[in-house]
Amino acid sequence: MAEILKHAVPKAQVAASLDQVRETVAGVIADIRERGDAAVRAYSEKFDNWSPGSFRLSDEEVEKTVASVPQQVIDDIRFVQDQVRSFARHQLDSLREFEVETLPGVRLGQKHIPVQAAGAYIPGGRYPLTASAHMTIVTAKVAGVPRVVACTPPIRGEIPAATVAAMHLAGADEIWLLGGVQAVAAMAVGTDSMRPVNLIAGPGNAYVAEAKRQLFGEIGIDLFAGPTEILVLADEQADPFVCAVDLLSQAEHGPDSPAVLITTSREVAERTVAEVERLLPGMPTRDFAQPAWRDHGQVHVVDSVDELYALADEFAFEHVEVLTAEPRLALERMTQYGALFLGEGTCVSFGDKVIGTNHVLPTRGAARYTGGLWVGKYLKTVTYQEVTDTASQALLGRVCGRASRVELFEGHARSGDVRAARAAGDELPWNRA
Repeated sequence: MAEILKHAVPKAQVAASLDQVRETVAGVIADIRERGDAAVRAYSEKFDNWSPGSFRLSDEEVEKTVASVPQQVIDDIRFVQDQVRSFARHQLDSLREFEVETLPGVRLGQKHIPVQAAGAYIPGGRYPLTASAHMTIVTAKVAGVPRVVACTPPIRGEIPAATVAAMHLAGADEIWLLGGVQAVAAMAVGTDSMRPVNLIAGPGNAYVAEAKRQLFGEIGIDLFAGPTEILVLADEQADPFVCAVDLLSQAEHGPDSPAVLITTSREVAERTVAEVERLLPGMPTRDFAQPAWRDHGQVHVVDSVDELYALADEFAFEHVEVLTAEPRLALERMTQYGALFLGEGTCVSFGDKVIGTNHVLPTRGAARYTGGLWVGKYLKTVTYQEVTDTASQALLGRVCGRASRVELFEGHARSGDVRAARAAGDELPWNRA
């Protein structure tokens, strides 16, 4: 039986907050549909105090901004993008186009076509999140997307130079200084100054996530990504200091970011809580991390490793860090997670910033049905068919006619009948005239 040493706030309280978000987002999207650029500008002024002559940066502005970034930062951006690009290329190589002959003269095929325009949302507002540029733009370009529109908000009224550099080096075709729901809606529905895209990818706050949810269907999205989540799995050999540091590493994302520990050791649980409380007051980002831990932090103590993994799968969290004696056991035992981080030598922050796997991952239980952003998300897997053998044409035509009439689809049946008639001279009793 699991013992809960620390609870999160009730789910009903979280749901009430989401209801308000949904209402606000719906109003903004409707306004942008109706008024276009004028509404986009109004919301940018309201939420970001930002209203330049053009939200899109010119080539000259991009070059000037990139030139202002320290060389070490540029070098690090290039290094990380190389890691992301390499992993995305391996993913692309794992996808196979094929054509097979299933019957004489019957050829069925599969091919992958990139979406023609993708939007990349790179969060900002308070902190620059350059890594999201790598994850969304680099991956799209590896997939072969010809037009990538990248949006990020200003930070305290200034251009976030490092983020712009990351967007540019990643290969963005258009860079817009625009954030929030107004950026997502503009990319999705289009305005006089921005052509719409086919798919939007990238993380964001609750409003950005809700905007993507409401627009899904009109456009494609990568996944429903809400506040970031971390689940640390620890046994008795885990270091409580490391557990605490890693829990807080994700809590600093925002005041609504869940940070959860499940452990087989009550001592590790209690010492981890003590370390969190010791470290929190000195964190420069404690104004986010503190309420996140207070309201959304949880600590569970279980009796066995089997219980550990079973409970972890119930959470179906975005990030799962495994600090146990046999971390690779999680690969066999777990089925519901966005990404695993195995052993003390790695950490969720590696995945967020430098290691090369994609950090846009499913949250709020979405790991039950999807993985994270990957190169395949930007590809449409399509099929084609061709029948050139007359005997196969007749066979398929006759079966199609019979199968369609079982379902009372006479029009379908007649299409099949015609193929059998052309190939083998079958009669068409419904066409006596």
